[in-house]
Amino acid sequence: MLTISADQIEANAPAVLLELAKGERVGVTFGEGKTVQAYLVPGDLVPRSNGPRKLGILEGKVTVTFADDFKMTEEEFLGL
Repeated sequence: MLTISADQIEANAPAVLLELAKGERVGVTFGEGKTVQAYLVPGDLVPRSNGPRKLGILEGKVTVTFADDFKMTEEEFLGL
């Protein structure tokens, strides 16, 4: 497994992507302790669902619907 600091990811993107293509995880470190804070995993290891998302503990208790004309900019979503 490759371990890389957060500030080095962009500069080493080809090496990171190569490791992911080989099926390897990449640990991302951050802070003075350089402890792994996150892992990048190959795309085929991430479960994907083509169906609607489930509401977890609220399933069966609430429903979520969006109007056909619902629109929100990224700035509105992020509260900027």
